[in-house]
Amino acid sequence: MACQSCSTSDGGAPKGCKNNGTCGTDSCNKLTVFDWLANMSLPNGETAFDCVEVRFKNGRKEFFRNTEKLTLGIGDVVATEASPGHDVGIVTLTGELVKIQMKKKGANHTSPDIPKVYRKASQKDIDIWSDSRDKEEPMKVKARELAITHKLEMKISDIEFQGDGSKVTFYYTANDRVDFRLLIKDYSRVFSTRIEMKQVGLRQEAARLGGIGSCGRELCCSTWLTDFRSVNTSAARYQQLSLNPQKLAGQCGKLKCCLNYELDTYLDALKGFPDFETKLKTEKGDAICQKQDIFKGLMWFAYTDNFANWHVLNIEQVKEIMAENKLNNKVSSLEDFAIETVAEPEKDFNNAMGQESLTRFDQPKKSKNRNKNKSKVSNQNANAAEPKANRTQLIQKKEQGQNPNQNQKKEQGKGQGQNQNQKRATGERSEAKPENKKPIIIKKNENKE
Repeated sequence: MACQSCSTSDGGAPKGCKNNGTCGTDSCNKLTVFDWLANMSLPNGETAFDCVEVRFKNGRKEFFRNTEKLTLGIGDVVATEASPGHDVGIVTLTGELVKIQMKKKGANHTSPDIPKVYRKASQKDIDIWSDSRDKEEPMKVKARELAITHKLEMKISDIEFQGDGSKVTFYYTANDRVDFRLLIKDYSRVFSTRIEMKQVGLRQEAARLGGIGSCGRELCCSTWLTDFRSVNTSAARYQQLSLNPQKLAGQCGKLKCCLNYELDTYLDALKGFPDFETKLKTEKGDAICQKQDIFKGLMWFAYTDNFANWHVLNIEQVKEIMAENKLNNKVSSLEDFAIETVAEPEKDFNNAMGQESLTRFDQPKKSKNRNKNKSKVSNQNANAAEPKANRTQLIQKKEQGQNPNQNQKKEQGKGQGQNQNQKRATGERSEAKPENKKPIIIKKNENKE
């Protein structure tokens, strides 16, 4: 979903609304909720819910009460209550869906402590708000330099100005507790504003800054995910993923939240499986499980003295062997229960649609000059053989008493006519040079003669 001004241009490149996160229609923003009740009218005698959801910078959302009964819609810029002064934000949700969102986030809609919406933002409010937001990036660079000079183990991840420009909130991440009292004094002296420090976690930092994940899509925490559940390495073990921290960790440095998405499906499939650490006792020796295929219902076992050879068994066969082992009976071997695996035929690429080969660029290019060189060599050999043949013909004609010059001129005329016909038919140029004409040599810095 994108606003109308974000549509692609004629060349295919996106135009972009250039609102820098303050899109008027609120369809390009983070954590947007679709209002599926927007086109439905309220029953007679019912009043609209008096709370609205307002979004601030980088997906920060809060709920405010519309005490003035303003006609607010999605995308309206409003001035809200703050301490001190007022803040400026964009309305993202109105109506009954706000009550559901407040219940989801644990906010009581009947509480009198809910802040108020003052008014719709005037042009002066919007100008002050946009000017203060333009100061955030250079202020962030200066704030990080001051933190480094104080040698504090913290990272200033983001800065947010209040709508009226009276207060600045610094979001930082740190592993341990940080004493930043001297740092706040420097901030207040350099920036001449009210300073507030707020510590966030690594996941919250990634959600505020955003980014592209390894799947190629925007991060879930910055687009739709609102609650951050704990992710354990057991989730990767149940899904039989390699415990490689470089692949399992997200941009926040923690385990990826998407490891919990399919965990319930794997847990339901594992209910009918025997324990992974079960040992099967046979006359050849004990066998240990090496691998499981959850959705096919297969298990691979190997003897303790030969881990190289694996044997595939069904779940029912494994349970049957376990039942025999409980009765202190050993089966003969795993080979009696193993499934014969049939190698699947390789799928070849069929050029059904007339497509070109995928490896066409891997083949070495054939040089086209070889045929030309061969034709030149054959012409040179033919031209070298012609004088010898002409001499023998002249000698024979002299002996017979014929005039060789006349015959030669006739043969040349015939040959030239044949050559011209051949040139017209094939379109080739003859490489033979005329015998009577001499080449003209032109030297540099000399006139032509």
